Amino acid sequence: MAGSLYLVGTPIGNLEDVSPRALRTLAQVSVILAEDTRVTKKLLSRHAIATPVESFHEYSGQNKIARIIDRLRGGESLALVTDAGTPGVSDPGAHLVAEAARALGDELTVVPIPGPSAVTAALSVSGFPADEFRFVGFLPVKKGRAAMLKGIADDRTTIVIFESPHRIVKTLTELAALSPKRNAVVAREVTKLFETIQRGTLTELAASGAVRPQGEFVIVLAPFK
Repeated sequence: MAGSLYLVGTPIGNLEDVSPRALRTLAQVSVILAEDTRVTKKLLSRHAIATPVESFHEYSGQNKIARIIDRLRGGESLALVTDAGTPGVSDPGAHLVAEAARALGDELTVVPIPGPSAVTAALSVSGFPADEFRFVGFLPVKKGRAAMLKGIADDRTTIVIFESPHRIVKTLTELAALSPKRNAVVAREVTKLFETIQRGTLTELAASGAVRPQGEFVIVLAPFK
């Protein structure tokens, strides 16, 4: 019988935001597969967990995936974590799960260990309806960007976007050009020391100096009729 693959949610900033079940799982598996081993080792050190850590990220090739599948086939239980939040959400975890499930079928047990998510955290403070929303992750840098922005502007539901400090002003400016009066919330450094939540129209938020371009961002766009 194949081992189990645990998808473990980890803190998105504040290291106290981790469940006892997540910590117990990380302590008991054979190895932890981490997007950035340095980030994960900080969490493990905080909680005195000595489980070996190996890297698994967007540049890990098929040989790495094949070795992971062989370990699962041999009965080992592994944990997959991302730098922050839930594996498979805007990271390569989904690809690993799909490949392992394809190779091992019903022999493989995939176990979600829920945890923090920047998506739901930003939605919760936005005040916008979240019974229906669209999550688009990070926008394309070049190819397909204009079409994606146009599609977002035309979408009337609540929309959640991830953005980096390098492109936050550019993205807000482009969105404001398409939907100047649409209300939005910009959440910066969610759960971290310098967390800020800013509200206004896209035009107001895109104004020079309105949003400090430092840290990681989640943009939530309000729905409209």
